[in-house]
Amino acid sequence: MAVHRVSRLQPENIRGCLSRFSGSGSSLALRLGSSGAPESPGGNRNGGGPHQYSPRIHLMAGRIPVASLRTDVAKDMETVFVQNLIYAADVLSKEGITGMIEPINSRITDPRYFLDSPHQAAAILERVGKPNIKLQMDVFHWEIMDRNLTQNIHKYFPLIGHIQIAQVPGRNEPDSVGDLDFKYLFNMLEKLSYQGYIGCEYKPAGSTHEGLGWLKDYWTHSK
Repeated sequence: MAVHRVSRLQPENIRGCLSRFSGSGSSLALRLGSSGAPESPGGNRNGGGPHQYSPRIHLMAGRIPVASLRTDVAKDMETVFVQNLIYAADVLSKEGITGMIEPINSRITDPRYFLDSPHQAAAILERVGKPNIKLQMDVFHWEIMDRNLTQNIHKYFPLIGHIQIAQVPGRNEPDSVGDLDFKYLFNMLEKLSYQGYIGCEYKPAGSTHEGLGWLKDYWTHSK
């Protein structure tokens, strides 16, 4: 889980804020404000305190056993996963924590990962039937698996509890060359009144500092 340390993020001090993060990747989460500009988890755009946002934890689905066919084990694996999620939901509810299930593409990233599409995830969530188990949407994985991102976001939006972004296919910054138009996606999420955070789960093409130029540009042009 990412640890969010930035109290407030402004275009002119992105570099200073990033000095608080370690590593070469991005571990930043943002929230779209009422005017379209992102916020960090630590404070709101009006200088107030942190948004009321319950802790999230990713509950992973596991992998198809080696030498097994997905079709042969899918039913049993889903049954076990549903049972585990129901149990986890009851445990997490006592701590005020929301569990997230995330489809991870099986075409490129992890060929043996069991949960690989938003459609499969939605069916599992319906069986689980717990309000504190939500869908974690990583647009990188959804686009690779289904190529129908706009319709899927609209269809499954009520189930979504967290969003992660990366360009396709390189998994780099949102403004890098690729298939996705993130200005369009952010505008769509705003129109849908998405209130959660957006996790920047991508591999910077260069340094982390250089890779966040898209954030400054988006903030500036969204005012």
